[in-house]
Amino acid sequence: VHSFLYTFLVMASSILRFRKLCFLEPAKSEQKGGRKKRKSHGSDDDDDSLVEENKPNKKPQNRIIKCIDSCCWLIGFICSTWWLLLFLYYSFPSNLLGLQSPELPGTRLRREGLTALHPVILVPGTVTGGLELWEGRACSDGLFRHRLWGGSFTEIFKRPMCWLEHLSLDNETGFDPPGIRVRAVPGLVAADYFAPGYFVWAILIENLARLGYEGKNMYMAAYDWRLAFQNTEVRDQTLSRLKSKIEQMYATNGENKVVVVPHSMGVNYFLHFMKWVEAPMPMGGGGGRRWCRKYLKAVVNIAPAFLGVPKSVASVLSAESKDVAFVRSMAPGLLGSGLQTLEHVMRVTRTWDSVVSLLPKGGEALWGDLHSSPEDHHVCNLRKPSSSDNQRGGGGYGRIVSFHETSSLDALPTLQSWNGSCRKVWTEYDEVSPETIRRISEDKAAYTVESLLDLLRWVAPKMMKRAEAHFSHGLADDLNDPKYDHYKYWSNPLETKLPHAPEMEIYCSYGVGIPTERSYVYKRSQPSGCRSIPFQIDSSADGGPNDGCLKGGVYFVDGDETVSVLSAGFMCAKGWRGKTKFNPSGIATYVREYKHKAPANLLEGRGTESGGHVDIMGNVGLIEEILRVAAGANGEEIGGDRIYSEIMNISDKVKIRL
Repeated sequence: VHSFLYTFLVMASSILRFRKLCFLEPAKSEQKGGRKKRKSHGSDDDDDSLVEENKPNKKPQNRIIKCIDSCCWLIGFICSTWWLLLFLYYSFPSNLLGLQSPELPGTRLRREGLTALHPVILVPGTVTGGLELWEGRACSDGLFRHRLWGGSFTEIFKRPMCWLEHLSLDNETGFDPPGIRVRAVPGLVAADYFAPGYFVWAILIENLARLGYEGKNMYMAAYDWRLAFQNTEVRDQTLSRLKSKIEQMYATNGENKVVVVPHSMGVNYFLHFMKWVEAPMPMGGGGGRRWCRKYLKAVVNIAPAFLGVPKSVASVLSAESKDVAFVRSMAPGLLGSGLQTLEHVMRVTRTWDSVVSLLPKGGEALWGDLHSSPEDHHVCNLRKPSSSDNQRGGGGYGRIVSFHETSSLDALPTLQSWNGSCRKVWTEYDEVSPETIRRISEDKAAYTVESLLDLLRWVAPKMMKRAEAHFSHGLADDLNDPKYDHYKYWSNPLETKLPHAPEMEIYCSYGVGIPTERSYVYKRSQPSGCRSIPFQIDSSADGGPNDGCLKGGVYFVDGDETVSVLSAGFMCAKGWRGKTKFNPSGIATYVREYKHKAPANLLEGRGTESGGHVDIMGNVGLIEEILRVAAGANGEEIGGDRIYSEIMNISDKVKIRL
């Protein structure tokens, strides 16, 4: 989920590295050279002093020339290639060689007679919504109401450290730091494109417009995705404004109920909203027990992260994912000591309470224990299946984090071992003793989702204390217990009830067929001058011919590359299916899976049949599903369940009382 942040911080680190190599280090060398000049003045050996004077000045000058030359060549190559591709794309006719842009689903359905009926609310997920500056420190002069997140990201090139400072929240309160106000961009433009040319909601918005949707019956419920869900109401009254907007759209569109379309973490946010809106004030919105029944027709959840994502575990523990681990193994210097890229990633993301909302929910009953999990015997797509696949076991999936071969790394990095050029970057590991690090990472140590929470409380105590006041990750036994009336349980589908709205429908629509991160093999980091993160994914860990699901220190299962089918589909497949303690009114649920098909060529862009976590937003099948529901169709009319994965078998293996 946070791969975008890693990408741009790696870019920032490259810029900082260039500045360090070309300007800071030569300046230091010149200062040292000047001191040598003064020391050599007046000595008996004038020739030796001249040699000393000339040596330090020549190398920095050559180094500057080499750095600038290499940088200019790289920038020139990237820009030239990009503009050439754009020129070719816009120069050739669309029907060249028989290739023609496919007809938009909205155009085709409009021709079939479908028109806009139910108002539509779009709820973006984490990362994809834009953030703009309303007040900042001195370094942000000239950026009033400029986008700091989403858009062109130009400020990361101009002032990377200032950019990071303004994206961070206060580590104690979880709100804005003093003197900084960053707010969500309002309107449809908040998340139509994440960056120029990189669509998120844009294609769906265009297709809805073909049916007749516009500003009066379509709304983007933008919110500050960094905050804890309840804090978006405390600071910005986002939940109250969403409640008012739904009521207004219902009243001004012929009292037709609203169709809500959340994406990714947005499904957890809207689940929180459905409890908040009916809960009594002041904690809730005071809408009453029948508010959702009156105003909501359907909730079409795209790529839902209902039960969390293991990626968030790696983010909190070491600011990594499989992509970052791969980059580290291929180019250690890029993320290595000196610039402390991952330390800066951790410093920023550990102030975002929303990261904790994505930790796996449900405990070992859902995610497995040290010996087994519901996803055991999964046949990976990383290699051709063999006869040994069905015998796979050992609890690799249930062990969300495990440590291998740590005994040889006895030396641990400490702040005292840093060299003078290192800048102290707050990560909370500063306060963890070497003995605790050794105890956590003992050889063969393993953590399930339940013991993992204790691990995170050890290594990130401030973050977990702050965030766990807003989120819970358990499995409720008795939902009639008054404690579940507290807002910290509202975004966990296993610790809250759906509203009393028997006519409403809930869809779980997500991609399958892409290897998705499920659990991690870790090791202790090699000591280095500036490293303060003591753990890293062991990219050398590979399952070999007997365990193809382990690759580069990561165990993979089926999913959309970010969310596994267990997290995306379980609630619609079993947890909410029929009348259960989580769904007492029997709201109809549908599992709608989209098998991933990669684009056949570059002209297809990110693909029209993609199952990727974000790319699915351009999937023509999903778009048609949403348009038909918005135009009045129900789940049975669009085909009911459509399943390609093992979600039903996986759900059957989850033994919980419903």
